Amino acid sequence: MSRPRIIPNPDLAVGADNKQRWNQPAHRRHGFHNAHLLFRRTFMSRARNVLALTPAPQDLPAQAPALRALLDHAAMSAVCCLRGDRIIFETAAEDFAPNRPHSVQSISKMHIHLIIGRLLDQGVISLEAKVADYLPGIGSGYGEATVQALLDMAVLNDFSEDYADPASDCYTEEIALGWRLPHGAEPETTLADFAAGITGFIPGTPPEADYKSANTDVLTLIAAALSPIPLLAQIEQIADAAGYEGAFHISLSPEGHPAFSGGGCLSARDLARFGLLFARQGRDISGAPFANADFLTHSLARPAPSLAAPKDWLRYSNHMMTDGRFVGHAGYGGQFLMVDTHTETACAFLSVLENDAGYDEAYMDAVARALKEACLQIA
Repeated sequence: MSRPRIIPNPDLAVGADNKQRWNQPAHRRHGFHNAHLLFRRTFMSRARNVLALTPAPQDLPAQAPALRALLDHAAMSAVCCLRGDRIIFETAAEDFAPNRPHSVQSISKMHIHLIIGRLLDQGVISLEAKVADYLPGIGSGYGEATVQALLDMAVLNDFSEDYADPASDCYTEEIALGWRLPHGAEPETTLADFAAGITGFIPGTPPEADYKSANTDVLTLIAAALSPIPLLAQIEQIADAAGYEGAFHISLSPEGHPAFSGGGCLSARDLARFGLLFARQGRDISGAPFANADFLTHSLARPAPSLAAPKDWLRYSNHMMTDGRFVGHAGYGGQFLMVDTHTETACAFLSVLENDAGYDEAYMDAVARALKEACLQIA
């Protein structure tokens, strides 16, 4: 009898440009549309009760030309704009739908804002504490950094996040996020070991936000150590508060931590529902308090590092992007969630850039501005 033929998982094995197949340009659209099925391991949660939505169509593209341009872009997957419980506008590309899960990448980071805010409310965390106070074995890259600096993307160390550089640390991070396999027979790096291996901390505050997904990984480890309930239970409670109709999926590290730095998958419709949590000042779908409303309000008003140009009209405050009224977050590949805190409006935009890097700063700025314009037109 011949020996069976065994090969590395073709979706997760690393190939050209140090990318796994599902993130190769030729396969990325399929990958982002099916990430919840392609990650090494995932956690899935559905809401106990659903926020029912009523169509109230508005010709938003006609009123917001910048949105019209996005809808004509080849990268577009789906968009959904909600005001309260009304669907103002939604559409999708021919190969997708507004109710299908899609990788939302770094928009997942907004979960950390909610979780840390709740831990603050419970009095179990201090933003001025150093990381080593909560994670004694963290290593030199983060031990002396404050929790506040991590929340504001204001940490200087050796971790690099340059999507155009195949050797950037963010690609090595993906092993710990459950997105790819290590080379050969190497063991899969845990999230804790990955974070502890980062070096080169430099005291001081950068002139602008120094975006590092590793900051979110460290905050995840801190939250896991301090939360009175498991982080997966936190996710379930957030799903209930948002009232998803579909499922929230998130990739898991080898030791079972959720990849809040970018592993979330939601439909455009449910991503907009998630945004409404922030638009409602942290109240759940029944109107009951859920998130830390004071933390959210303070995050909008406080000074915080600005993003790099051209998105320097936004600040990075407590794991959200904001201009003082609007809050949201960008995601690698072409995602953005924009929330108008004045009018209970949320617009979710999902797309897949198929260039080599999978990212384009000018495109992401155009997306953010278009969604802000759309929210203002709804208002």
